[in-house]
Amino acid sequence: MMRKRANKQKPMPDNNIVYRYLLNDVKAPISADDEEICKEANRQMKRRGIQPRSLHFRLYKRSVDARHKEEIRFVCSVLVESQAPIPQGLQKRAQLRELNEEVPKLLRGTEILKAPPLIVGMGPAGLFAALLLAQNGYAPILIDRGDSVEKRGTSVEKFVKDGILDTDSNIQFGAGGAGTFSDGKLITRIHDPYCNYVLQTLCRFGAPEEILTLAKPHIGTDNLRLVISNMLSEIERLGGKVLYRTRMDDFRELADGTVQVFTNRGEFSCGAILLAPGHSARDTYELLLQKQFSIEAKPISVGVRAEHLQSEIDRALYGNFAGHPNLGHAEYALSDTKGARGVYTFCMCPGGEVVAAASEEGGLVVNGMSNYARDGKNANAAVAVSLSCADYEPVNGSLALGAIALQRKIERAAFSAGGGNYDAPIMTLGDLTGSFRGTEPSRVLPSYRSGKVHVTDLQTVFPAYVTESLRYAFSSFGKKLEGYDAPDTILTAAETRTSAPLRILRLPEERTAIGHHLIYPCGEGAGYAGGITSAAVDGLRSAEALIKRFGSISK
Repeated sequence: MMRKRANKQKPMPDNNIVYRYLLNDVKAPISADDEEICKEANRQMKRRGIQPRSLHFRLYKRSVDARHKEEIRFVCSVLVESQAPIPQGLQKRAQLRELNEEVPKLLRGTEILKAPPLIVGMGPAGLFAALLLAQNGYAPILIDRGDSVEKRGTSVEKFVKDGILDTDSNIQFGAGGAGTFSDGKLITRIHDPYCNYVLQTLCRFGAPEEILTLAKPHIGTDNLRLVISNMLSEIERLGGKVLYRTRMDDFRELADGTVQVFTNRGEFSCGAILLAPGHSARDTYELLLQKQFSIEAKPISVGVRAEHLQSEIDRALYGNFAGHPNLGHAEYALSDTKGARGVYTFCMCPGGEVVAAASEEGGLVVNGMSNYARDGKNANAAVAVSLSCADYEPVNGSLALGAIALQRKIERAAFSAGGGNYDAPIMTLGDLTGSFRGTEPSRVLPSYRSGKVHVTDLQTVFPAYVTESLRYAFSSFGKKLEGYDAPDTILTAAETRTSAPLRILRLPEERTAIGHHLIYPCGEGAGYAGGITSAAVDGLRSAEALIKRFGSISK
């Protein structure tokens, strides 16, 4: 666990114009605290001929460089603040770059929204869109087919304990979306200037402050639930409505500039729909296809959850530094593109557990989850094989439906292989790479539903090209990370919900669905994001687009 930030410096006064720059590649020993890292940044500036007397330093990001186990160190980015602009020549000499961070700067349009906007889905995209709209007086209505965080947790616990699945409120659906029961990772590949705004907002609602400085920030599912509840309370306080157990079954765009929405709890009118359904809302996808929305299939990935002892992952990555209090548990990200198909690890959960993530009767899905402390015995990650749209067989002429059909086929095969009662099918890596002998777990014990698993041959679950790719990948990963290909590694199936299988096409600037000027698809479920942070940013951008068009709401 990372220690608390030491000697935190105060930001420069808000009443002055402050110019911000990043100084990257500041190296420090893992014993260094924030103040020592900033002193090293100060020394680095001096070595490059820059006098830092009028500058202010603050830790911006900190990552661990473990490439050399005998000398593990921090590699940091330090925020350099100045009340006067630093000339380009000096920036270049000091290897500084201007910091590009933004908060939403809203431009209000001239149209009037005829009724409150409706946000469908309470995942990151829906939450952040609803919050921005509520803050600006649009009184949004936020719905989700699932329950509140507390009641949703009860449904999940019942499923884990008794195998009784609530198809509307589960790990995929409900307040916070699928990320609520995950590691709460905030890593993103996008470089949108709103990313830091998302992190700051999460901190404001209860996330640990260290997410602002860690290169690989995570909240943990326990903290994330509190953050989500606080955000929803704020949306309501600002005049928004939050409706749980409310599933959108249909909608009709009317000539008067409103949308009539039909739900399992009745019908109502709204001025526009921000559609953030999550990657598992298959009935919503089918509804949109029936309404002839422009939708394209996307490549997906499928595979297994691989479990190792966390202590062995720590030793493999940190050597003798394993267990150092400033390092926390080790994380990994592995990939191989040399085989017939790309294979990569996804959503690695240090000290976590494999969770039951089904949302449909008769289908078995797994995911990974860990609390903030990451204090479980096992490490787990998805090992996912990349599929292309060429792997799908069209359903009713639709490749998008073909992608869903392939996911379902694998999930149902996993359900059957596990015994038909949501026990998960598992297999040791030794049985996958050798011949299947029905080897029972020994050193590494499966964490799924406290061990409610069934040893089976996973070749009955996946197409042959998936298991062949997994064999190749584990051999490759074992060369990159010692012990990753240990024969007693536990493989649990089936990981099928790594991303949305389709994209709802939208206009680039207006962000409305093609041919549907009051429908704003956004987030991971619409095919435009790949995690908590990127989904939140996409939701913010869509809410911005609505405000840019509709400057006010009809009273």
